Amino acid sequence: MTASSTRRTTAAHSRLAAVGAIAVAGALMLTGCGDQTKDTGSGNETSAAPLADKLPQSIRDKGVIKVGSDIAYAPVEFKDSSGKVVGIDPDLAAAMGKQLGVDFQFENGTFDTLITGLRSKRYDIAMSAMTDTKDRQEGIDSDTGKKVGEGVDFVDYFTAGVSIYTKKGDDQGIKTWSDLCGKKIVVQRGTVSEDLAKAESKKCPAGKKIAIEPFDNDQQAQTRLRAGGAAAGSSDFPVAAYAVKTSGGGKDFQLVGEQVEAAPYGIAVAKNQTQLRDALKAALDALIKNGDYEKIMKKWGVTDGAIKEATINGGK
Repeated sequence: MTASSTRRTTAAHSRLAAVGAIAVAGALMLTGCGDQTKDTGSGNETSAAPLADKLPQSIRDKGVIKVGSDIAYAPVEFKDSSGKVVGIDPDLAAAMGKQLGVDFQFENGTFDTLITGLRSKRYDIAMSAMTDTKDRQEGIDSDTGKKVGEGVDFVDYFTAGVSIYTKKGDDQGIKTWSDLCGKKIVVQRGTVSEDLAKAESKKCPAGKKIAIEPFDNDQQAQTRLRAGGAAAGSSDFPVAAYAVKTSGGGKDFQLVGEQVEAAPYGIAVAKNQTQLRDALKAALDALIKNGDYEKIMKKWGVTDGAIKEATINGGK
């Protein structure tokens, strides 16, 4: 999440405005609240799956793909009132599991540690509303511009922008990022929202920099804003719209201004796992072709972010 590179999402121009009410047609029945969990997907047998032979043999032998994810980001991934992991990503993973003949096991971690967990082989993939950016592909720290790792490959599966939201009825004149000068914003640490706030603050006049308060997850940031501890919050558009729709029965927050930095969400895969990467792409393309992908997008009210074909490293 950076103004020019990273984000839970990260990247390009206002694109999903029509999803405005997004979030939540099919999601209203699911109350979100994430805390750490593991969840297993679909209980598949590789022999019955049409794309099982595309997976590395080591994955087929295990029957499981371990997924690093920050499971507190409704409606992309979160826990419902029964504690089950639900959302756009878990639904897509379960459907891909049927194609590949393996379970996708979600394991919770804070967002800014997911790529590290991938590098250490704690996870096979990271799937967590992660924006595909050149910096992440190349292992570049967005703040310093320095190389910090070998980077990852992405299999892109969705497109989303970034939005600002405020307490309902109290926008404090905030319509654009420049209106945040001299005010405090709450964000999730390591996201594009944090990067955008840092980049915008550099443009503010002396003495009117943006005060940025980062949190481990988006729900903590929402709690801070709800209590009056900041002027605004920011997160990916689907997440912000979901919070506006559901928090306090729709009475807590409101979206302000247009979403910006539209960019692809990608499933992150280690650079040396090209066979796994290509198998995931094949599974996503199969879901797009057979209509399952569209059904999932409609269920969560996010069809404006749908893609026509899975791509590898499409982020700018």
